[in-house]
Order: sequence, then structure tokens, then C-alpha cells
Amino acid sequence: MEQTRDLTQGKPAGLIIRFALPLMLGSICQQLYTMVDTAVVGQALGVDALASLGAADWLNWMVLGIITGFADGFSILVSHRFGAKDQNELRKTVAMIVVLAAGIAAILTAAAHLAVHPLLLLMNTPSNIIGGSLEYLRVMFSGIAVVMTYNVMAALLRAMGNSKTPLFAMLTASVVNIGLDLLFVLVFHWGIAGAAFATVLAQISSCLFCLRALRRIPALRLKKQDWKLDSFTLFSLIRMGVPTAFQNAIIAIGGMVVQFVINGFGVTFVAGFTATNKLYGLLELAAVSYGSSVSAFTGQNLGAKKYGRIRQGIRVAVWMALLTSLAITVFMLIFGRHIVALFVSGSQEEVKAVVDIAYQYLSIMAAFLAILYMLHVHRSGLMGMGDTVTPMISGIIEMGMRVGTVLLLPKLVGSFGVFFAEVTAWTGAAILLTVMFYVRLHRLRKMEWEMNR
Repeated sequence: MEQTRDLTQGKPAGLIIRFALPLMLGSICQQLYTMVDTAVVGQALGVDALASLGAADWLNWMVLGIITGFADGFSILVSHRFGAKDQNELRKTVAMIVVLAAGIAAILTAAAHLAVHPLLLLMNTPSNIIGGSLEYLRVMFSGIAVVMTYNVMAALLRAMGNSKTPLFAMLTASVVNIGLDLLFVLVFHWGIAGAAFATVLAQISSCLFCLRALRRIPALRLKKQDWKLDSFTLFSLIRMGVPTAFQNAIIAIGGMVVQFVINGFGVTFVAGFTATNKLYGLLELAAVSYGSSVSAFTGQNLGAKKYGRIRQGIRVAVWMALLTSLAITVFMLIFGRHIVALFVSGSQEEVKAVVDIAYQYLSIMAAFLAILYMLHVHRSGLMGMGDTVTPMISGIIEMGMRVGTVLLLPKLVGSFGVFFAEVTAWTGAAILLTVMFYVRLHRLRKMEWEMNR
């Protein structure tokens, strides 16, 4: 298998789609085992257990968002060094990433365990589901080091043009996760904690797969001198990683405010909201894949000083994203009700109430999905250029729009207003990101003209 790919040569359209497709397939696998988690818990353990997963969602996403934020931010410098074909600096960068990632994982593990119970109480989690949420999150947070390891290794591979290894790693994790879900929950009767144990163990298998690929890349055979602490490289990594991690954390804080409001509408509403939230990743999986492709493509070409190719690549990515979002919208509007019903068990009346809530929320998100896809493409383009501050500001805007909507709109139209929190958050962020991307692109075009004079 090809371990790296030079994205500075060849037609942008072909490169972007070939890079994005394995990531999409990997994301489908990831969403598959997330959906299996939810379906097994919802069908085997009931509505309360499903609601427990929902109440844990934003806390879990916050920790995962911080991890992926650091990993994605760190990988920007890797793509620049790889595109510039500077192997000495590339090795040094990877060594410093390992040092930083280990420290961040240790701090995050301790902080998450200390904060989880107070935060669940602060979010107004109903008393009949808080125990399940806490049980699930304790297990998940014990595996933070594993999650950090996988995300850093996958980000390194993507930065060097390899999107196939993360795909096969995710395929392996999906099979392991689904098998262990069924074993731990249905056979061993470990309850909601069993689903969490299955996820952590599945992540270990994906770590081993990525490690095997990284060890085969000659440019990453680290030498003793590469481990010498380099303040410039460390500062550069922190400068790129912190804003991205902060952006994800601030988005998650807004999500926790949404969860606080949702928890006040009762367990049935929480369960319906959870059923759709478990499809959120399925809705945006292609957007994330296009975003990763754009980030790697932009980063490598920026390192190679091929600014014209960045403009070509983003144009292709925008059209791909718009067409894909349209296809997903149509699919979800037609089949969404049947999909969310897979996550729910109980009496006929209970199931109908939960599914009605879930499908209503799903329909609204699907109808405005193109906005989310534009957000991902332009945010990733900015990050590939080395700008992580604008995406961080967009995260603050997302939080403000999400919190403002969820606190004000339900007072005017009832619980239905909660469903628009995501859409307004996407819109506010997408406007800023799109404008700033083309401002930066114009600056690069001016640099290109000056270089060619």
C-alpha cells in the first residue's frame, strides 16, 4: 500500500476525490459502529439507556474535539514540511508532536475524570439517566490516551497524503467494535459500560494498524537528535494546535447548553434528540472527508509554493461538497424516519413519540446540510494555509449562535425551536469562514503574480 502521496503534482480534482473517498468509507465504518452502539443500547436496554447515551454525548464530544483539534492542528505543520520535502524538519516535527500529545493526553485524562460528574449535574441531567451517563463516560475517559494516539497517527498519515491506511484502520475498528458490542452488552450483560469498553478496545486495534503503516515510511525513521526539544517547532505546533482544540471545545460548550435545555423537556425528548444526533456523523461524514482532503492538499501546495493549485482545488471541492450534500439531503428526507426507528424500543406509543421527535430534527438538519458542507471545506482550506485563528473565531460564533437560538427560540415556538440551534450555528460560522478564505486566497494570488513577474 502507498504510504504517502504527493498532492503537489497531478490534477486537483482527481487527487481530492481519491484522497476523500477512503476517508468517506472510513467515516461510514465509524458511523456504522456508532449506530450499532446506539441500536444495541436502545434495543437491548431501553429508552432510559438511550437517553443516558444522549446526555453523555456533548461531554464525550468535547474531549474528542479537543483531541482531534490538537491532532489536526499539529498535522498542518507536517503537511507544510512534507510539501517542502524537508525531511529533517519533518522528523523533528513528528518527534515534538509525540512529546506534546503524551502530555496533553495525561492532563486531559485527569481533568475529564474530575469534571465529569459536576458537569453532568450542571447540565440538568435527569436523575434516572445520570448514573448511566456517568458509567459510560468514566470508561470512555479512561481511554483518552488511546484516542489521542489513534487521532495523531491518522492525522500524520493524512498530512502526508495517505488516506487509505486510516480507512483500513477504521474498518478493523468497526468489526472489532460491533463484535464486542454484541458480546459485552447482549452476552455478558455489562450494560451501557459494555458499549464504552467495546469502543475503547476497538480504538486500540486501529492504533496498531496505523502504527504499522507509519513504521514503513522512511522519512519518519526518527533519530536520536530529533528528540531534542526544539522551542521553535514546539511553539509552532502549539500555535496551530491550541486554536483548533479551543475551537472544538467552545463548540462543545455551546452543545452542552443545548443539552441543558433539552434535558428540561424530559426523557422522551432526550431520546429522540439522541437518535438523530447519532446520525449527525453520517450527515457530515462526506464534509469531514472533503475537509481533510482540502487541508492536506492546501497544506502541501502551500509548502511547495504552488498557490494557483490551491485555487483550483478549492473550486473542485466546493462543487463536490454541494452535490454530495444534496444527495444526502434527499436520502434522509425519504428514509430518515426508518433509520431513526432502528435506535428505539419500548411500547408502540413510546416508540412513535421518540421517532416523531427524531425525524423532525433530522429533516431540519438535512434541509440545510449544504451550509455545513461549505463550512467544512472553507474551514479546512484556511487551516491548510496555516490559519487556525479564524476557525477558532468561527467556533466562538457557532457557540454564540447555538446558545442564543436554544435559549430564545423555544420561548417563542416551544421545543421545536431547539432544532434550529445547529442550523443557525452553521450559518454564522460558514459566512465568516467563506469570506476569510477568499480574502486569504486573494493574498496568495497576489504573491503568485509577484513571484511570476
